[in-house]
Amino acid sequence: MNKMKKFLGVVLTVTMAVGLFTGCGAKSEENKENGAKSDVKIAIVCDSAGQNDNGYNQSAVAGAKKVADELGVEYKVVEPTNGVPAALETLSGDGYNVIFSLEYDFDALIKVVGGSKPIAEMYPDTTFVIFNDNPNIDASGNVLHKNVISVLFDVHEASYIAGALSVQALENADVLFAANQYKFTPIDQGGRTIGFVGGTNSNGITVFSYGFIEGINQAAADLGVNYDYYAKYDAGFSDPATGSTVAGTFYNQGANLVYAVAGSVGDGVAAKAKEESKLAIHVDADKDALQPGYILTSVIKNTEVPVYDITKAVVEGTISETENLQTFSLASGATSITDLTEIQKVLADTDEAKAKWDEIIKYLDDLKAKIGDGSIKVTNAQVGEELDTASCTNITIK
Repeated sequence: MNKMKKFLGVVLTVTMAVGLFTGCGAKSEENKENGAKSDVKIAIVCDSAGQNDNGYNQSAVAGAKKVADELGVEYKVVEPTNGVPAALETLSGDGYNVIFSLEYDFDALIKVVGGSKPIAEMYPDTTFVIFNDNPNIDASGNVLHKNVISVLFDVHEASYIAGALSVQALENADVLFAANQYKFTPIDQGGRTIGFVGGTNSNGITVFSYGFIEGINQAAADLGVNYDYYAKYDAGFSDPATGSTVAGTFYNQGANLVYAVAGSVGDGVAAKAKEESKLAIHVDADKDALQPGYILTSVIKNTEVPVYDITKAVVEGTISETENLQTFSLASGATSITDLTEIQKVLADTDEAKAKWDEIIKYLDDLKAKIGDGSIKVTNAQVGEELDTASCTNITIK
């Protein structure tokens, strides 16, 4: 009976995928008609935020479209309706050469679950690409499955820059912005407070938070001030109303800025920032224009880059030379903060505001250079590093 349920679930997944993405299938057929240059087939398995999340998933889909256009690769986008493991098995069985799995769900792929072999072992000819963690190693650090590639982004470093920018913007708000632009909690009456909203309590989320904390601490120390920090790590990824509620709580506790790393939940955080006339930080893609003037910046995790690079390696026959752990740094362009175009539009029209903003940008550039040359080391939770709270003397984690 259980096997029958599992079979029906897989059929449902396939049916839903085909039904949802007829356009993608048509795109693949069009590539063939125009002279496909490759027989490689790839699949994007979205997380719960879906392919139109304006960020993490959508960037990966953009990468799939790019390799389809440039390399003649066939692609499919799947929003699993019966769990990620069923989707991975179905796509592998259908002969997809590379499957990019964006959900934070690795156990069935890597481990023995319910007496079943790991999916990676069942389908050795399929390359599986997973994101935001490196579970494909044993206790000694040896690779478990050669056909699994873990992708990490140095988002801890980009978040560090976002944290430093946050403090600089709040501490200099009276110079940077017109008096009626925001309704900040007075900086000396509890306004030195920042919030963080994460989707799950996992390394893939704390990596953002730890870097953000250290960036806040750095800027606060440089300015001789102290900040409070509130965090919630289990807000999920799909409900903007949850983001609005949590952010509202933080803003009511005096926070003048909330950083959301929680998919569509972040949309609710940003909307609440506008409602409260305060600031938010978004994530994954450049979402600054979603609430113009109320999103200070976005920390970009551009999944398009690894989708393109890894697929290209498969097409060119060099995937066997690819390391099982791929890390994309600030320098790769796969992670960064935005160009700050939107927030610059609301700067006060004064020489003093312009001079202060230029000073802040130079300060951030100096921090980036120090990260690049190794003189600043940012904690990376993705590789198991723990935040040393004792070293963060200018921030109190509530």
